[in-house]
Amino acid sequence: MPLHKIIISGGGTGGHIFPAIAIADALKVKHPNAEILFVGALGKMEMERVPKAGYKIIGLPVAGLQRRLTAKNLSFPFKLLKSLRIAKQIVKDFKPQVVIGVGGYASGPIVKMANKLGVPTLVQEQNSHPGLTNRLLSKKVDKICVAYPGLEQYFPKEKIVFTGNPIRQVFKGIQANSIEAKAKFCLVDKPTLLVVGGSLGAAPVNRAVENILEGLQANGIQLIWQTGKNYWQANTQVLENHNAQDGIWVGAFIDNMEEAYAAADLVVSRAGAIAISELMVLAKPSILVPSPYVAEDHQTKNALALSKETAAILIAETDLQANLIETVVELMADKTTLNEYANNTKKFAKPQAAEHIVEVIESIVA
Repeated sequence: MPLHKIIISGGGTGGHIFPAIAIADALKVKHPNAEILFVGALGKMEMERVPKAGYKIIGLPVAGLQRRLTAKNLSFPFKLLKSLRIAKQIVKDFKPQVVIGVGGYASGPIVKMANKLGVPTLVQEQNSHPGLTNRLLSKKVDKICVAYPGLEQYFPKEKIVFTGNPIRQVFKGIQANSIEAKAKFCLVDKPTLLVVGGSLGAAPVNRAVENILEGLQANGIQLIWQTGKNYWQANTQVLENHNAQDGIWVGAFIDNMEEAYAAADLVVSRAGAIAISELMVLAKPSILVPSPYVAEDHQTKNALALSKETAAILIAETDLQANLIETVVELMADKTTLNEYANNTKKFAKPQAAEHIVEVIESIVA
C-alpha cells in the first residue's frame, strides 16, 4: 500500500533525531510522494536539525521528569497534559496512516494519542536498555524495531523485530577520499584522530582531549574535535591557542560528519547506539568511552559487545585521563591492529536497517 501521510515523533538528542531522519529518508526513497511530519519537543535540538534535513516539524511543550527533586518537576504534569491535547489535535488534523516513535519526550504524547485514535503505531529502540518512553508505549504499539537481541525482558516478544539501527543515508557507501576529506578541515595527509562526545558534548572527554593536544602534536597526529554545543564556550581558549596550522580543527558541531569519518584514521566516541551503528557501517576503528550517567549504564553494555570481539577499545571515563594518549599513539603506529579493529567492527554492521524498518511500517499499514 502506498504511504501518503506519516508522523515521526521523538528527539532530545542526536541519538533519537538522526535515526528518525534516516527512517524518513528511507520512506521518501520508497514512497516519494509521502508527506512526513515530525513532532518534537520545543527547545530541543530536533527543532533545528529536522528542518535542516528538509522536513516540517511541530514542537510540543513536553519536558522530561527530573530524577532528582527539583522545582522543574512541578510543571511536568501541566506540560504533559497540554502536550497530550496538542498531540491529539495534530493526529486528527494530519490524519496519518502510521505514527512512528523513536524515543524521547515528544514521542510519548503523539504515539499515545495515535493509539487512542486507532492509528497504526511503531516504536524504534536504539539501545540495549530501552528508555522509559518506549517501555511504556510498547504495551499498545503494533511493532517494536530493535537493534540489540535480548529485549524480550522489556518488550512483548511477539512485537519485536530485530532490524538494527538506521543510519543517515549520507553515510552509506561513502567514497570520500581521505586526503580530500582532511583538506575540508584544513588538515594534511597525516594520521588523524576524530573525537566526538555526542551532539551535546561530554565534559570529561573534552578535558582529556585538551590535556593530550601537545602529545598528539609531538607524535604527528592531527585532530578533528567536536566539543558539543554545551562545551563550546569552555574551549574558546583552545581555539585561541591552536588552529589548523597546528593540525587541529575544533568545532561545536560537525555538519559534514561523513567527511569527518572519511578523514579519520581512529575515532574516540561515546558509546551511544547510533554512534556505534555509524562506526560499524563505516568500519572505523574506535576507542569507546561510555557515559556512566545513562539509564542502566547501557552505553557500557553497548561498548562491551564490541570490545569483547576486538571490534573496539573500551576506556572507562575514570581511566580516560591516564590512558587516552598512550592508547591513541600505540594504535596510530600499528596499521595492522587498526585494520583488524576496522574489519571486526564491520561484521556487526546492518547497513539496510532503515529499509528494513520501512518494510515493518508497511506491514502494519497494509
